[in-house]
Amino acid sequence: MKLPLPPNVIFEELFEDLHASRIWPDGKMISDAIPLTTPEKIVHLYREEKNHKEFNLKAFFELYFRPNPSKSIAFESDLNRPIKKHIELLWKVLTREKDEVVEGSSLLPLPHPYIVPGGRFNEIYYWDSYFTMLGLQKSGEVEMIEHMVNNFSHLIDTVGFIPNGNRSYFLGRSQPPFYSLMVALLAEEKGDEVFTTYHKFLEKEYTFWMQGTEQLSKKGDAFEHVVQGTDLVLNRYFDQYQEARAEMYQTDLDDAKHSTQPEQQLFGHLRASCESGWDFSSRWFKDPNDLHSIYTSDIVPVDLNCLLYHLETVLAKAYRLSGNIAQEQHYQLLAEKRKTAIQSLFWEDKNQFFHDLHRVSQTPTPAVTLAGIFPLFFGVASKEQAAACAKRIEQEFLRDGGVVTTGNNTGQQWDAPNGWAPLQWTTIKGLHQYGYHSLTKTIAQRWIDLNTQVYHRTGRLLEKYNVEDTTLLSEGGEYAVQDGFGWTNGVLLKLLSEIESY
Repeated sequence: MKLPLPPNVIFEELFEDLHASRIWPDGKMISDAIPLTTPEKIVHLYREEKNHKEFNLKAFFELYFRPNPSKSIAFESDLNRPIKKHIELLWKVLTREKDEVVEGSSLLPLPHPYIVPGGRFNEIYYWDSYFTMLGLQKSGEVEMIEHMVNNFSHLIDTVGFIPNGNRSYFLGRSQPPFYSLMVALLAEEKGDEVFTTYHKFLEKEYTFWMQGTEQLSKKGDAFEHVVQGTDLVLNRYFDQYQEARAEMYQTDLDDAKHSTQPEQQLFGHLRASCESGWDFSSRWFKDPNDLHSIYTSDIVPVDLNCLLYHLETVLAKAYRLSGNIAQEQHYQLLAEKRKTAIQSLFWEDKNQFFHDLHRVSQTPTPAVTLAGIFPLFFGVASKEQAAACAKRIEQEFLRDGGVVTTGNNTGQQWDAPNGWAPLQWTTIKGLHQYGYHSLTKTIAQRWIDLNTQVYHRTGRLLEKYNVEDTTLLSEGGEYAVQDGFGWTNGVLLKLLSEIESY
């Protein structure tokens, strides 16, 4: 499969001029636009016409491109419908059939139907999809779950990894590796043979995240996604391209003017933060209130290493099911070493919580965030650590609408006052499996109530929510709050079905 070039390469100075014009408030709309003739012809015509006195850039764009349509924007809500029925109808609105190739489009065609998040996000997204699948499972949409797992397997096979989303401008990075959890979810419905069916894709996914291990020598060394620890290799977020993001091109160029970091270094950290899914949060900043102090690739994240632990355990299971005991033991040993590291390296005794690590010193970073709940979600925390984490969650993260991601109110969308469906889910499940049922039920009920209240006020299910003041909508970030919304729908359906068991 020949991979398409990103729009900044295909359309050259036209791409730059469109973004620099600031005519369109959202740069992603430009980068997702569908060309109506060949890129070569469009670029040629632009070069011929742009210096004419009467030339109009907006008119030129509208003549030769059409916006990528988002069906969720046009969807009309009926507030008389129960919220579950609303979500069932939204699955159809958010469904995209298999893609056709369009020359010059940034979309990476997928061979099976899939669910998009909604709003400006009109393509499949990696980690979003797992939380969407939780709701699809409750809706009995097992075939759609399988389609989406097959699409991700197709990307692993053809691209070599699962990109952030199926766009050419995402080919430098992935997202939090939830593929092994998707496979396990599908196995709940179709049996353990699923692990052997997707075994080679799981292996290739692991290879991507561990690529360059042999390049490491001393503690703190880093290459792509791997970081040398004391006696094992850990993982970080990383994007292979060190340039302004195509989807937020002018925004990144503007930020570079206000940063003391070298331009390429800044762009690399911004992109790595996008790979984390937490774009953006004070978690990634040296100065919690300054985006320009971002240093994401110099951080070893606790949540990412928990996800790699899960991938190692699933690979061990897949090898056991296929009868390869030596490889089963190999991956089980890797998982156990990573589990030990998570319990020791990532645990901050003073704060009694799990933290990220500085890459070189491998000491805890100061940020206290919901990433620290992932060791509970994956069952790697000790009982004592879980007890301390539960106390911190109740005292510092719990709000009227659920749990806040960090306690910092910085204007960044992954900080206070916002709460997000995937982190409600990981917090709820992490606490529940360690026996903190009362706290679990409180968080779940508050999140359900907030989602339901906003739905009855607005007719919408949103990407994120203000969990501190439940009378207000969410705020912050690089774009307006989005409607749809895949992972909110998925987590809400799952919680509604399980709340009585907490």
